[in-house]
Amino acid sequence: MAGMPGKPGSAFSELEEQDAWKVHQRELDRAWKSMEDEMLPGMREFQARELSDPPTQRAIAFYPFSGPDALMLTVLFPHNPVYVMVALEPAGTLPTPATFAKKDLARVLAEVRESVASELHRSFFITRQMDSQFRGQVNDGLFPPILHLLVRTNHTILGYRSVRIDETGAVVDRPASWHAPGRIGNKGVEIEFRSDSDGSLHKLFYFSVNLADDHLKEDPQFLTFVTKLKGMATYFKATSYMTHKPEFSMIRDSVLSASAAVLQDDSGIPFKYFAKPWQVQLYGSYSRPYGSFRWLEQPDLRKAYETTGPKPLNFKIGYGYSKAPSNLLLARKTE
Repeated sequence: MAGMPGKPGSAFSELEEQDAWKVHQRELDRAWKSMEDEMLPGMREFQARELSDPPTQRAIAFYPFSGPDALMLTVLFPHNPVYVMVALEPAGTLPTPATFAKKDLARVLAEVRESVASELHRSFFITRQMDSQFRGQVNDGLFPPILHLLVRTNHTILGYRSVRIDETGAVVDRPASWHAPGRIGNKGVEIEFRSDSDGSLHKLFYFSVNLADDHLKEDPQFLTFVTKLKGMATYFKATSYMTHKPEFSMIRDSVLSASAAVLQDDSGIPFKYFAKPWQVQLYGSYSRPYGSFRWLEQPDLRKAYETTGPKPLNFKIGYGYSKAPSNLLLARKTE
């Protein structure tokens, strides 16, 4: 599905002989070359310069409202041993050759390409597209696109298991037949992988969790799990400004309590929450949010950009992408 040939004897070998897959490979190679040439060098330079301190690299990297975006997470935090991604969409399952047997392969693979197109061309997944693409139309969840992004950024998948968060906030196995007793399931997947560049080993957890307050009030298991991540490095990008809204105060407060560092664009936690004990460095340029989010502008953040000397940002990221200046904020807890 990622447009990369399987090993000899792969169960997908026959599919890879079809013209539809060869077109798929060619189109994805082109899209990924553009990403590698235009965005990733700047991101990697930023990571080496701003995020390479040992405490940040040892921390668990936490990514709320992530969608399947393992790409940005592992590029900006390439050395972290554990990643935790959280979004609304189900975890899903791994497709098999039988998944494609009775389908129009050209159409299905075109839909696969479309499902990652916004990430590769704009740096984020579009929410309304994910609602359809990852709930049965293309995939039954985020597991396949997460794998896609991992293998295309030079990682080797070593294994995976279905998991959930239990009543104590611990990660436990989730049998295929398991059904949540109520509407709160905290279902997820754990992926083990190796970095091909340095051989380092990593784990990535994705959990399907509704982060709105009315759901989290019924989900002490997840909040306990987040508490156990204390000292984490949290990342926010293109969140639809969720933590600006009162109905997402619990995840905002949990992040501020448990994080040692927060990296975000302006759609993350409002600037006003990063007073002492936080030390803040700004990057890029900010005037106001792009498009339909214009009403959520932050005058105090704009003033900080005008008075504190932000560092340059040599890549585009977040809403607006090529139509508006990009911005990042890095906050570190000093106590």
